Amino acid sequence: MKNVLVVLFLLIGASTFGQSTKGIYRHVVMFKFKETSSAASVDSVVNAFMGLGKKIPVVKSIEWGLNNSPENFHQGFTHCFVLTFANTSDRDAVYQKHPAHMEFQKILQPHMEKVFVVDYKVEN
Repeated sequence: MKNVLVVLFLLIGASTFGQSTKGIYRHVVMFKFKETSSAASVDSVVNAFMGLGKKIPVVKSIEWGLNNSPENFHQGFTHCFVLTFANTSDRDAVYQKHPAHMEFQKILQPHMEKVFVVDYKVEN
C-alpha cells in the first residue's frame, strides 16, 4: 500500500508541476466495490460522484480513473477520485456537509465494500 500511495502522490503532483499550488488542498478517495454490485451500479456511483463537481461550487476540480497499476498492491481498490479545494474549510464545512454530498453517500453505500481517503495540502 505504501508504494501505491507514493506513486499516487507523484502522479497527482506531476499534474500541477510548474503551476502555483499555494492554497491547494487535495481530497483523494479510493473505492473498493462489493463483488455483488453490477457494472451498471458502479457506473451510476461514478456518475453521481463526478456530478458533485457541478453541484458543489467549492470543488475546484474533480477527476477520476481506474487502477491500472501492474504492481498489484491495490488491495481491491479499483476507482480513484481526486478533488481539489482552495482551503480546508471549503472541504470540511461546505463539501462534506453539502446536501449533494450527503445524497451521494446514499447512492454509494449499498455498493461500497471499503473506502480509503487521504487529504493533504499541496507542497512543492
